[in-house]
Amino acid sequence: MSEDLDDIAEPEARPKPSLLSRRNLLVAGGGLAAAGVAGAVAWGTAGPKRPVTADGKRKIRLAWNANAICLAPALLAKEYGIYADNGLDVELVNFAGSTDQLLEAISTGKADAGVGMILRWIKPLEQGFDVKLIAGTHGGCLRVVGSRRHGITDDVKSLRGKTIGLAEISGSGRNALAVLLKANGLDPNRDVEWRAFPAPLLAAAAEKGEIQAFVDSDPLLYLLQKASKGDLVEVLSNLSAPWQDRFCCVLGASGHLLRDDRPAATALARSLVTAATLCSQDPHATARAFAPYAKASEEDLVAVLRMQTHDKHPVGRDLQHEVALYAQELRDVGVMKPNLVPDRFAAGIVDNVFA
Repeated sequence: MSEDLDDIAEPEARPKPSLLSRRNLLVAGGGLAAAGVAGAVAWGTAGPKRPVTADGKRKIRLAWNANAICLAPALLAKEYGIYADNGLDVELVNFAGSTDQLLEAISTGKADAGVGMILRWIKPLEQGFDVKLIAGTHGGCLRVVGSRRHGITDDVKSLRGKTIGLAEISGSGRNALAVLLKANGLDPNRDVEWRAFPAPLLAAAAEKGEIQAFVDSDPLLYLLQKASKGDLVEVLSNLSAPWQDRFCCVLGASGHLLRDDRPAATALARSLVTAATLCSQDPHATARAFAPYAKASEEDLVAVLRMQTHDKHPVGRDLQHEVALYAQELRDVGVMKPNLVPDRFAAGIVDNVFA
């Protein structure tokens, strides 16, 4: 686990940010930017409690997955100086371990914060990690596609009686699809079968008919669809009803950071929200920044970013409300404990750093 945390992804040639006004970039953060992103952060009278640089910026280690285009705003905030404008010196740490390992790393201080998918985080957070959710960052990064040759269409009912492939039999893809199937009239335990394959083999298994549909994330899934010449069709995504207005990825901070230097956590959340807004308004800038990390063209990355909702980043009560909805839905399909009280659970794992 510690070896993964020390493995920081750095491309050989980093692209220069485009000539976009930093002032306009910061204003893009909307109400949160107006609350202080364009100026010095009010750290309070107690003075810094975290390590600082020579010019007084708080040092933060932010864990992210450098393969996930949906998390590109974390990189964009560094490329465009958004962290620095919020008084932070952020070190991006490429973490490729399991969600349990990531949450343990954050809760024990090996990283100060991390970004990832709520459907991966929510069940482990039920176990009591010292991590709080402080901002949603976007919606839409998980999709279900199926093979037309094997009877799948864009109608969810075409999944009835079919076998769905996924990389983890009890992972976020299974959790998401279980809720979405139930919402669309299918029983996730009786009307479909589930079969695990290594992620690189899912498309081949669908082509052979061993599975008829599978769950994956972009940009890989987008590229597979593009290469299938019309055979792979999207059936559902985590922007399908009833999740069309939900966030899916989230920023979590360690309890240590929130207790020792709450303003730094607030500044980090503000930075990610501002960068996500920029991603929504200018996906080309985000694609250019992320291109060295991806095995996809800038054109393909832009197409993927436009399918996601990077203007969707709830905080505070809005974040708590959506987390409670997820918790209730996952409880109702048997993922969360049957005695879980969604509102109480959400209140316990969400921290309103802007209050």
